[in-house]
Amino acid sequence: MNKNQLIVLGAGPGGYAAAFLAADLGMDVLLIDEEKNPGGVCLYKGCIPSKALLHLAKLISDSKDAKNFGLNFSKPEIDLNKVRHWKNDVVNKLTSGLGQLGRQRKISYLQGYAKLKDNSSIEFSDKSGKSEIIQFDNLIIATGSSPANFPGIDIDHSVILDSTSALDINDIPKTMLVIGGGYIGLELGTVYANFGTKVTVTEMLPGILNGADKDLVSVLSKKVNTLFESVKLSTKVLEIKKVKNGVKVTFENNNSEKSDEIFDKVLISIGRKPNSINLGLENTKAETDEKGFIKVDKQLRTAEKNIFAIGDVAGEPMLAHKASHEGRTAVEVIAGHKYEFSPKAIPAVVFTDPEIAWCGITEEQAKMQNMNVTVSKFPWAASGRAMTLGRTDGLTKLIIDKDSGRILGVGIAGTGAGDLISECVLAVEMGANADDLKLTIHPHPTLSETIMEAAEVFFGQSTHIFRPKK
Repeated sequence: MNKNQLIVLGAGPGGYAAAFLAADLGMDVLLIDEEKNPGGVCLYKGCIPSKALLHLAKLISDSKDAKNFGLNFSKPEIDLNKVRHWKNDVVNKLTSGLGQLGRQRKISYLQGYAKLKDNSSIEFSDKSGKSEIIQFDNLIIATGSSPANFPGIDIDHSVILDSTSALDINDIPKTMLVIGGGYIGLELGTVYANFGTKVTVTEMLPGILNGADKDLVSVLSKKVNTLFESVKLSTKVLEIKKVKNGVKVTFENNNSEKSDEIFDKVLISIGRKPNSINLGLENTKAETDEKGFIKVDKQLRTAEKNIFAIGDVAGEPMLAHKASHEGRTAVEVIAGHKYEFSPKAIPAVVFTDPEIAWCGITEEQAKMQNMNVTVSKFPWAASGRAMTLGRTDGLTKLIIDKDSGRILGVGIAGTGAGDLISECVLAVEMGANADDLKLTIHPHPTLSETIMEAAEVFFGQSTHIFRPKK
């Protein structure tokens, strides 16, 4: 029976960030995961491989759009074997690099599974089934999440896919149905559509990206409606059945009208669920809520003072960067430092084309909370840089406290929005005012200028928008 100062269950972005910081602070650390190297779902089955494929999809899309500028490219020939090799090579380089970083920090790493025996020990089992009891002083649960299943449907990973098997790109089907209009479904739908598949998206709710700012979604919807074969809103999927020539799907719209369609493949993307079962939580005081998330306080502690939970398993938003910061917070608390996880802004990015990114308060949230705010918008049609890129479809939007001028939230829709949002996160986190953004000199010509000019709009002084005085 070994004893470790800290055990981390799960080596995703939250788990390995926690383990690495703990080792840097001089702790004895054991990191446990089912994969050979750290990385978790994000690196192996999510963020990284999907963004690699989205990059290729954007290259194809840009080559098509180039004809508007006088450049004509022939239709790209897609070598799926090489695409898969390149995507997998990206994953392997990153995960093996993390493995090396762990070894340099002298972190113990075990490949396998663990279950809590009590509040001071786990039972570890390797892939062969051999098990041992390991004790700990502190433990961080960072087991992440898994794709949610459609009730009663067997995901066979051949014609009925989830977000993991869809990344394998075994072939390019002629038709595909994406069930779920959230960010994962839209991102993977974008990949397949640009690769040549006729993609249909169906969503139970009246709009895609439920919860995102409507102005930003509106920008994306215009592109989505031309990229996808069809977007079925307010539509339920009643039945999915494999047939000889594909997958038969029965729909029901909001008028209770039913219809059938056959697709070559179906991608089920209806969200994710926390990996909180089979962890042995029942052997401790740690509890889960009605959605399966492990309950934690602002220091990421469970009801057991020496057991912490971070990332997807500890609640929404289910984002890798949120998990990383939670992991580091938990370690700082274990180290005895006065820390808690209480950010003013957690950025979210949808890597479609155009991208959508936001942080802080949205306009809808401000209305629901009866906040006295001013919404300041700068359309990219007035941006010189957007014009040179042929991407004037964007929008930058600031939510500003009307009395103090403080930046409470920011939303950006447009190419590169995910990279632009970081300045805005800093502005919200540091309590910056619209005046701070207005007076910060931004390089010209860049898309970042749209943030500065949106702040200028607040004062009615935007250089590239004329607003007559009332």
